[in-house]
This record gives sequence, C-alpha cells and structure tokens, in this order.
Amino acid sequence: MGAENAHNTPKHRPGGQYICPDPTINQIDPDTQQYRGCIKGKLVPSEGEADVICKAADGIICNETKNSTFSKKLPCKWTNGYSLEIALLLSVFLGMFGLDRFYLGYPGIGLAKLCTLGFMFLGQLLDIILIAAQVVGPSDGSAFVIPYYGAGVTVVRSDNETYLLPQADWHNIT
Repeated sequence: MGAENAHNTPKHRPGGQYICPDPTINQIDPDTQQYRGCIKGKLVPSEGEADVICKAADGIICNETKNSTFSKKLPCKWTNGYSLEIALLLSVFLGMFGLDRFYLGYPGIGLAKLCTLGFMFLGQLLDIILIAAQVVGPSDGSAFVIPYYGAGVTVVRSDNETYLLPQADWHNIT
C-alpha cells in the first residue's frame, strides 16, 4: 500500500495497518445481516464471499486506489431469502402436512409428509429438531436468513486433506 514498503501489496498487507470492513460505511444488508453483494460460493454455495471496502491506517496511501481505501474479499454466508424463523414456525405448526419441506424446496419429502401425516408425527418432530439445529437447510444450498446475528451455525467440513489418518504408533499405547 505505501510506497516506502515494496512488500505492502494487496497480497501482503500486514495486519494492524488496516481495518476491514471500513466502519464508516454501512456495508451490511439489513435484510440478510450479511455483507452487501455476497455472492454464491464456488464449492459450497452458502460459503460465499463479498467485496468490501477496507480502510488503511492514517498516513498510509494505497498504490492501487491512490487513497486510503481498498477493496478486499471477505467470507460471508450467501442467502437466498429463506428465513429460519419461517421454516421453524412452518415445521412446528404445519409440519405434519409437509409445508416446511415445500418451503425449503424439498417437494418429494413434503408430499410424503402430506400423505402420511408427517410420518405419523415422528417426521414432524424430527424436522423440528433438524431445522432448529440448521442441519436441514434450503435445497439450493444457501444459508438461512437469521435476523440480528442470531445463533448461526458454522459447518466444519472434513475432506481428504483434513482427515486424520491412523498412525503406526497409535497401537502401542500402554
């Protein structure tokens, strides 16, 4: 960012020399409680990213913008308008008719619940728990809209790089 430091490029911004997002600009969408312009993630749709405006510390001028602000991609939860409150209310009061699953975009399960009275109310009870724990979400992969930064759940994923393989010395524990 500053001309005095060659390593102060967009990829090498030292922490503590900028604040992101800029607190003087309202960059939070009041409807979704996420950054404005949050786009769908490439691998996992709900793990999106948004371009936000950041502010450098006093006296630092960015080479790209010629002022003290710059743009940076920050993670956000991509939402498509599905409300956790509505899904939970539908599940509690009309879940035996499958309306919660129709709302979330699962018409097959919704129809099965409609024909079997919520799988004899057991499916309704299970869906109340699954929706409240945010295990079942919208079918398009988006995150729920949770007002006022409510109790959102972050899913921890495991893949071949994060999976812990058994070690040879694990069997020799005395």
